[in-house]
Amino acid sequence: MRQRRWLELIKDYDLEVHYHPGKANVVADALSLVPKDMELRKKVFDEAHTSMFTIHPGSNKMYQDLKQKFWWTRMKWEIAKYVSECDVCQRVKADHLKPAGMLQPLAVPAWKWEDIHMDFIVGLPRTQKGYDSIWVIIDRLTKSAHFLPVKTHYTAATYAELYISRIVSLHGVPQTINSDRGLLFVSCFWEQLQTALGTNLIRSSAYHPQTSGQVERVNQILEDMLRACALTYSTKWDECLSLVEFAYNNSYQKSLEMAPFKALYGEHVTFGLDLVTQAEEQVKFIHNNLKGAQSRQKSYSNKRRRLLVFGVSDHVYLRVSPMKGVHRFGVKGKLAPRYVGPFKITEQCGPVAYRLELPPHLAAVHDVFHVSQLKKCLTVPKEVVDTFQIQIEPDLTYEERPVKILDQKQRSTRRRAINFYKVQWSNHSEEEATWEQEEYLQTKYPSFLPSTSNEYVTTV
Repeated sequence: MRQRRWLELIKDYDLEVHYHPGKANVVADALSLVPKDMELRKKVFDEAHTSMFTIHPGSNKMYQDLKQKFWWTRMKWEIAKYVSECDVCQRVKADHLKPAGMLQPLAVPAWKWEDIHMDFIVGLPRTQKGYDSIWVIIDRLTKSAHFLPVKTHYTAATYAELYISRIVSLHGVPQTINSDRGLLFVSCFWEQLQTALGTNLIRSSAYHPQTSGQVERVNQILEDMLRACALTYSTKWDECLSLVEFAYNNSYQKSLEMAPFKALYGEHVTFGLDLVTQAEEQVKFIHNNLKGAQSRQKSYSNKRRRLLVFGVSDHVYLRVSPMKGVHRFGVKGKLAPRYVGPFKITEQCGPVAYRLELPPHLAAVHDVFHVSQLKKCLTVPKEVVDTFQIQIEPDLTYEERPVKILDQKQRSTRRRAINFYKVQWSNHSEEEATWEQEEYLQTKYPSFLPSTSNEYVTTV
């Protein structure tokens, strides 16, 4: 009752409550008595983030859970810093940010067929003549293209003969060839041929097809046109490829505001000075249009991208892609880490590409990567160790294979008996072995199971 009378008395006054720190107050308050025990805070963070009952929550979730039982100054900031520096979170959590690296348009070529793009469309149905691929060659200035049917077993010498007869004979020797890192474009024969011709080879950074975005777009258009021909005229794709090339070169291009044929040859076949004057005017017109188109493309693209810059000697993680259906640490490959590393940056190769210091077992992987494949390591390790020891293929994928059967058991159902095998996987100890169905192993790895396996039979 006494407290009630006090509250009724205080209610009649207009009060303002001001906080006074303990050193300014006669009696220290509860907030000023919170101890700054950093070791205790770390234990709280570890339990709330890395235990099996929490399993690495985000900073906001972790803060909402902890604030119900704990409080101290800058608690939310310390939680965010702790989560951002967690090595496991940096490896496995997906990025929800805009793609890194601002668009870097290539310089507009000075003249026709001076700078070209090359690429292959593979995996096409094999025709009666044996063709199963298309060699796509594009002029970056006029957008004119040649589509050459080829066979996958062609050697570099065969491609060189085709290149001389179909490209050089019509347009001369280009100054620059842009391509990806296909087997033909990295072969010694191809490099020596282009060096002898005086052509500079420019290859895209590893696993970043956007570098050759123009030829990738033409590939998409070509595939659509071939599908339309197959549905409309019911012909083999190699029989209509020459007409598809004509139709493409004779079609209006938005970036040029004219057809590639018109940009290449002019509107009319005229003589001497008229043709030279008309060609020069068209080249200037194309220059202005291409610069405007590049400016629009860069503006649109950069709205969905973010600027990310690393320094030499920084440590970064490298994005890898698990193969579908592959086992990893006793689970399917989808649950494997998204990044490996960290690796040290040794050189910046242009505005959006970096060279990494890769370990010896990744010698087959090209060491220059686009910035979108990288993520900064916020805590530089004392030793760069790949905890998971992933055997990465040259295309930045990895796969596990069974190496040994440790045990076998049989589970009976109403209709049939199902055999299970305890399998040890490559690069893993026996403690990490997993139980797999016999049907799965026969389908995925037909040569792995012995003809008869009765050593470890256990009925369940």
